[in-house]
Amino acid sequence: MNLPVVQACLLAEADLQRIRRAADYVRAHDTDQVLAELLPDLTAEERADVSRHLVFDHTAVLVFPATLDGLCEELRERGLEPGEMTPSVVVRGRLARRYGAVVGESPVGIVHVAVEGRSVEVFALPVPPDSPLEAVVADERAAGHESHHAFALTSPGPVVPAGLRTLLQERGGAVSDGGGHNAHENVTVLYFRTRTHQRFELRLPGRHAPLPDPAVSLLGVMTGAWATQAVATMAELHIADHLADTPGMDADTLAKLTDTHPDALRRLLRYLSTLGLLTSADGTYHLTAAGQPLRTGTDFSLHPLALLYGGLFYDSFAGLTHSVRTGEEAFAHRYGRHHFTYLAEHPELGDLFHRAMAASTEMFAPVPHLLDFTDVHKVIDVGGGNGELLGRVLRAHAHVEGVLLEQEGALEAARSNLADVTARCTFSPGDFTKAVPPGGDVYLLSRVLHDWDDERCLTILRRCAEAMRPGAQLLLVERLLPDREGTPAPAVAWDVHMLCNVGGRERNENHYRGLLEEAGFEFRGCDALPLGGSLIHAVRATP
Repeated sequence: MNLPVVQACLLAEADLQRIRRAADYVRAHDTDQVLAELLPDLTAEERADVSRHLVFDHTAVLVFPATLDGLCEELRERGLEPGEMTPSVVVRGRLARRYGAVVGESPVGIVHVAVEGRSVEVFALPVPPDSPLEAVVADERAAGHESHHAFALTSPGPVVPAGLRTLLQERGGAVSDGGGHNAHENVTVLYFRTRTHQRFELRLPGRHAPLPDPAVSLLGVMTGAWATQAVATMAELHIADHLADTPGMDADTLAKLTDTHPDALRRLLRYLSTLGLLTSADGTYHLTAAGQPLRTGTDFSLHPLALLYGGLFYDSFAGLTHSVRTGEEAFAHRYGRHHFTYLAEHPELGDLFHRAMAASTEMFAPVPHLLDFTDVHKVIDVGGGNGELLGRVLRAHAHVEGVLLEQEGALEAARSNLADVTARCTFSPGDFTKAVPPGGDVYLLSRVLHDWDDERCLTILRRCAEAMRPGAQLLLVERLLPDREGTPAPAVAWDVHMLCNVGGRERNENHYRGLLEEAGFEFRGCDALPLGGSLIHAVRATP
């Protein structure tokens, strides 16, 4: 079909072609196909479930006519089917935030071009000749900031949108990218970016809670150090213990018990409430489930960790830039000693460190039950600290004997911790980089390898392999990095902590598999543990 020639073109040919390409995309794709392209991490079953609540609605492009007047007529003359033009609130606001005063009060229009039951959503920013907005045009055409695919919600109510947002972000890897309510259409638009560097939009009828403002979210991240110190102060003042003993205490009473300034304490309590550690009602305060682990004298109390993270480790993180620049540990840079040497020279801090490590031993609870110990007679815990993991194994399996290999300074605490199983336990002072006791059926390496670089890890694993007969089993307890970049996991933060404080690193499963195989082991499997931990199972290969 020959289309009429338009005499006064408002749209550049490049913009017209972008609209046509978007229309071709809309014709060629259904909801499942668009989801698969945008969010490849979702399984087919997850995409099918999402498609029950969302439908692919349109593809959006931003164009730059000389004026908005007559744009719809020009589109019709080009053989397209535009609807009526309405003002864009959300996109105009995004452009204003991105480019500032140069955008000024420039209007942005929206017109939907019909495409076989769907549409191309055309955003139009008028750019007269010789306008300072030409710089915006060049940047937007190159980057495509406002191009996206859109899904319309088909399930009413607040529950489904909340669930979809969680699924798309946690499983699909989408990251929020702004949005807002458009009163002209009475629709809330929520934008997301994907791992594939594309954008999509959820269109929710009516007014819904907006996504967090990116700048406000950044401020929350930047003030994370304040939260660390607030939690450390809560631990130092034993606030959790006081509120556990007397729930519903007011700030004045708590101030007397903690010898603190009532108004200053009240301000701290208010902040702790926003962190989810307390709740408040009628001027009284209660512990939440998240605040409970800060109590002392309880199983798996995190009280020592709060003091350590707010003290020694907090200070060492001030040297993180040094670590990132050099690859060296910030701790040694700031304190003049390696982490472990410094703790050995300062017994009070060493004691806090060992208590802090014991605080996260909830991770060990399933380990004695994830391996068949029926034919196991001797378990050797290599670098086992105070013997917490070995003690759990010995208490769960009365026929098993244990050997704890540690430096002499750590064995004193271990003897006390294992007093009830001393008859079945040998305490062996030594250095696991030089030699490991032979004759074990099972060897344990719990949170040891992450303290060291790959070369030292291989040394430790080879010392273990030298001591083990073929078929003897090795159990590693570590936090594993996720395989995909950007996936939230506790080990990601701990990896930076290891860089900063001990010069070690966290690793993913394949990294450990490679180290094990190079040292003479066969990788057998991996089990999840509490607190983001994992149990890696390997056996000594036949040399």
